[in-house]
Amino acid sequence: MTMTDVSKMLEKIEADNVKFIRLQFSDIEGQIKNVAIPVSQAEKALTDGIGFDGSSIEGFARIEESDMVLKPDMGTYSLLPWRPDNAKVARFICDVHKPDGTPFEGDPRYILKKTLARAAEMGYVFNTGPEMEFFLFKMINGEPSVQFQDYGGYFDLAPTDLAEDVRRDIIINLMDMGFDIEASHHEVAESQHEIDFKYADALKTADNVVTFRFVTKTIALMNGLHATFMAKPVYGINGSGMHINCSLFKDGKNAFYDSEAPLQLSKTSMQFIAGVLSHVKGITRIANPTINSYKRLVPGYEAPVYVAWSASNRTALIRVPAPRGNSTRIELRSPDPTCNPYLTFAAILAAGLDGIEKDMEPPAGSNRNIFEMSEDQRMKEHIDTLPGDLFASNKSLVDDDIICKALGGHIVDGLNTIARIEWDSFRTNVHPWEVERYLTKY
Repeated sequence: MTMTDVSKMLEKIEADNVKFIRLQFSDIEGQIKNVAIPVSQAEKALTDGIGFDGSSIEGFARIEESDMVLKPDMGTYSLLPWRPDNAKVARFICDVHKPDGTPFEGDPRYILKKTLARAAEMGYVFNTGPEMEFFLFKMINGEPSVQFQDYGGYFDLAPTDLAEDVRRDIIINLMDMGFDIEASHHEVAESQHEIDFKYADALKTADNVVTFRFVTKTIALMNGLHATFMAKPVYGINGSGMHINCSLFKDGKNAFYDSEAPLQLSKTSMQFIAGVLSHVKGITRIANPTINSYKRLVPGYEAPVYVAWSASNRTALIRVPAPRGNSTRIELRSPDPTCNPYLTFAAILAAGLDGIEKDMEPPAGSNRNIFEMSEDQRMKEHIDTLPGDLFASNKSLVDDDIICKALGGHIVDGLNTIARIEWDSFRTNVHPWEVERYLTKY
């Protein structure tokens, strides 16, 4: 960042009549945090950064080493379009540094940038495109509830889809912030929605994911609704997923495409698929990070639980959507939108690169409906299952040297601590289901 760049950005901020700036960053769980500064501090933020105490941020630093510095990424500048014209607010997404200027090893954005740099050394650019699902519930007496706002179904529209206007407002604000929206629609479950935006390099996409969640929750609240990305908020209906489309480009060309290969899938794509499948149990701890995530990962609700791949089969964990060519990509269908996108993309990429480096071969693709196969049939075809709960997936992560190396010791220790605390709390709590089932029986 040169002083010329800083000067141009300050001119842009002044021309936009900005009064306040939000310096945003992600904690280890992917929750967006921010420090608000008046515009008079913009030059300091862009040149020296703004200090903050990291000891209270989940997974960051111990109190004796808590001084952190936020350094804005000028490419993430955007106005918050819902703020009034007489008090305009802009935001930057920031990288977190130590006081000596070195990157903070607990910053999820840094972990992704480091993994992308490793891919670049191999000649690759990693692109991702998520499909974000969420629920819009009613607010009851000012508090979030799980009461449906509408009873629409897949691809329904008004009057059945009563949230159509809210979804439109979300999209308008996202586009004002620079999003390239591709499609939106009502999802399968009541009050469930999906908005898809165009793929980009993984860092920009991860920035877009945290922004998407922030904007969706804000606009929903302005409309008297609660937006949640919780994986499985209601028993008996589909949960919310975040299918992730991934591709590698090399020398400007899609490295997953080979017109002469079987299924037109290159050797690189096969190696990448093999790498992801071999590490997917460890990836699951990151891509499905909550106790509740595993209420979605059960058969019967469209979420994949079986470790297999296919050129078209939607019951497989990884599928390769049509068409081929420059848009050839793989779709990992297990992640959910509660995940930290920076860490999730980094883990997927590290696994795929491991597959390339070790010249891995994936098992034969599965073109059958895996949900309808018996356990014996799945065993014969060597189709394994994902971890069934957070405790099991956390063990898989800790045992996976490749993913742990990509994330670094600080992040892994933080994730391990969070999982153990969550699991112990869940394991020892008495839940309403238990009271209803056992109180009068025994």
